[in-house]
Amino acid sequence: MIKHIVMWQLKDHAEGADKATNAAKMKALLDDCAHLVPGILTFEVVIAQPGFECTYDILLYSEFESMVALDAYQNHPQHVALKPFVAAVRQARQCMDYETD
Repeated sequence: MIKHIVMWQLKDHAEGADKATNAAKMKALLDDCAHLVPGILTFEVVIAQPGFECTYDILLYSEFESMVALDAYQNHPQHVALKPFVAAVRQARQCMDYETD
């Protein structure tokens, strides 16, 4: 199994909207990717919640049955299409992929 974890820190204002609006739009775009390809086992997108320690604004936690499934997700046209918006609204990004038994 491959775990794919990504965190984004968003700009205060971008694409004519504030951080909260862009976070909600980004979450919706990512949520729409939850079933794009076979082999997605877990797909959870969360926005930072008040009252909890958070250094990033949005987190994607996902699990794929194989590297082939992750690659199919990464290269799916719907996923590729959301990248320009994400790039425009993000300030920073962290990602980690790793394999588990």
